[in-house]
Amino acid sequence: MKQVNILLLFFCTTVFISGCSMPGENSKQKTASPAPKKYTVEISQMKFTPADVNVNPGDTVMWINHDMVEHNITEEAKKEWSSGGLQSGKSWSIVLQKSTNYYCNIHPVMKGSVTVK
Repeated sequence: MKQVNILLLFFCTTVFISGCSMPGENSKQKTASPAPKKYTVEISQMKFTPADVNVNPGDTVMWINHDMVEHNITEEAKKEWSSGGLQSGKSWSIVLQKSTNYYCNIHPVMKGSVTVK
């Protein structure tokens, strides 16, 4: 009987200890965000390629102007941000926290979007 009590005590202690962890240990693993990524949009032949980009919060979107003429990247709805003029060969980057549509206000037919998941 004494051996049964010792084994039972050992078993319960082992189960209890294995269920314990440091505060926040498991929650950090579940909520860890992926490392930020960088996405590139090329400006060429009077269009953005790709025109639509899907990113995570914290990711960087970079536009590179490969056209012979100046372009810009401007938030469409409220004009909250703009790259300013990008000469051929120049680039501009931004980290977006919310989805947005954008366009080139020099050439308004050029449009694109960034969807933040």
